[in-house]
Amino acid sequence: MADTADIDPDDIVEEGKKKGGKGGLIIGLVLMLVLGGGGFFAVYSGMLALPIGGGEEHAKEEKAAKPPPDLPPTAFVPLDEIVISLGRGARARHLVMSAELEVEPLHQAEVEMLKPRVLDVLNTYLRALDEKDVQDPAAMARLRAQMLRRIQVVTGEGRVRDLLITRFVLQ
Repeated sequence: MADTADIDPDDIVEEGKKKGGKGGLIIGLVLMLVLGGGGFFAVYSGMLALPIGGGEEHAKEEKAAKPPPDLPPTAFVPLDEIVISLGRGARARHLVMSAELEVEPLHQAEVEMLKPRVLDVLNTYLRALDEKDVQDPAAMARLRAQMLRRIQVVTGEGRVRDLLITRFVLQ
């Protein structure tokens, strides 16, 4: 009994904390290494595909295997090149534009018959523009939308899907 009287209860608690702290740290390190190694093996062996590193080849194979989405049938009607003089005060003397119309294949023949009217509408619209209207960086989108709307009025609604400008040069 004398032996138990000499032991201080605070020493027992401190010894338990020290031993438990080191044991928890060691268990944590071992778990970290095992889980890290397992994750590395899963990615390296290909069980888990990540878009980092070697997954690019796998992604290319998947893209090649998928068929392209169903695109609606399309036909293109080329327009003659349009050359517009910009006037005396302009730095550039001429505006040169060529374009194609994206149409429904069903209406391709009708739109080709209306090409002279389409060219007339485009010439009239482009002649009304000033050089500053054409030089603005955002002008192309605005001009394209205006020309497409005029073309759709001439050809009839639903026949022309889009206007594709293939050349637009100030000379």
